Amino acid sequence: MRALVYHSAHEVKVDTVPDPVLREADDVILRITATAICGSDLHLYRGKVPGMQAGDILGHEFMGEVVDAGSAVTTLQKGDRVVVPFVIACGSCHFCDMALYSACETTNPDRGTIMNKKSLRPGAALFGFTHNYGGVPGGQAEFARVPKANVGPIKIPAALTDEQVLFLSDILPTGYQAVLNAEVKPGSTVAIFGAGPVGQMAAACARMLGAETIFMVDHHAYRLEFARAAYGVVPIDFDHADAAEVIISHTANRGVDAVIDAVGFEAKGSTLETALTNLKLEGSSGAALRQCIAAVRRGGIVSVPGVYAGFIHGFLFGDAFEKGITIRGGQTHVQRHMPELLQRIQQGKLQPEAIITHRLPLEQAAEGYRLFDKKQDNCRKVILRPGT
Repeated sequence: MRALVYHSAHEVKVDTVPDPVLREADDVILRITATAICGSDLHLYRGKVPGMQAGDILGHEFMGEVVDAGSAVTTLQKGDRVVVPFVIACGSCHFCDMALYSACETTNPDRGTIMNKKSLRPGAALFGFTHNYGGVPGGQAEFARVPKANVGPIKIPAALTDEQVLFLSDILPTGYQAVLNAEVKPGSTVAIFGAGPVGQMAAACARMLGAETIFMVDHHAYRLEFARAAYGVVPIDFDHADAAEVIISHTANRGVDAVIDAVGFEAKGSTLETALTNLKLEGSSGAALRQCIAAVRRGGIVSVPGVYAGFIHGFLFGDAFEKGITIRGGQTHVQRHMPELLQRIQQGKLQPEAIITHRLPLEQAAEGYRLFDKKQDNCRKVILRPGT
């Protein structure tokens, strides 16, 4: 089959690789009909996340048709059209029983072996990510093996198009979980740092749940303008203003009820912070998180769907303590949110496909990565179609 393969930082190619085969009784094989490039894929593309190996197949946002199923698969059959969550969960371990699917204890065979066992220990395996998270081949390909198929994939009604539902795989539930963690409700004031796909989905979900005022912080004018037009956000360009100061001045000098950090560890930091990160003397930039702590009111919530890796310079925990804020983060428990979000899409309350700007054949995936990485051609989200 044809698949997008990681070779090295900034070098990905569509190569011919062996077809996937059933390995466990609860596997299915999927013929991919649509897949997408995620912001998390760019961390891998830039060589910023350890554990990538030449030959790895990328992609964790995908959907398609079941073409083969193992003998223990009871929820799906050949011909079913499904969206696959990026988190691979067994459904029966201690954490899965708590619906904390991204903390699954059984699906990641490399758990705790790549990274320092005394520090970060990855949870569930993820599709198309690093070997820290299982090294499971991803879905930017013509076919994919989907383990634990009784737990993950959700069947899609024929009336819905691929583009309407594809983002159930990651960015829509990720944005939704961020909003739930922020305890957004009617009348809430919210600030979202990062106008990428997850930030846009967070804005859509916050508006759906009744947020009164949504500030959005970024420095790409085209992304801010889209969020303003689509979700009624108040745009703030951090290149031209201190975002936290602007937010505080517009909220009776208190700050917002909740802040969502949809940027993560590659936030644009100071010259010193950037140098330390490039030298691997620091794991992550804390620039966005510092602004989030500054912008939230006392007793408020900072919700973090953005990916972080390792330790952070200038975390300002003293400020977090003094303000009495709550910080919530972590990988998304996708399986928990998919059914509700599918219903919301069917009801017309969410239109996640609105953020798509580029539709390319799989063979042009490397170009899609370049466009998305460089923010060229007003690129918000790239969809890839195998076989076109």
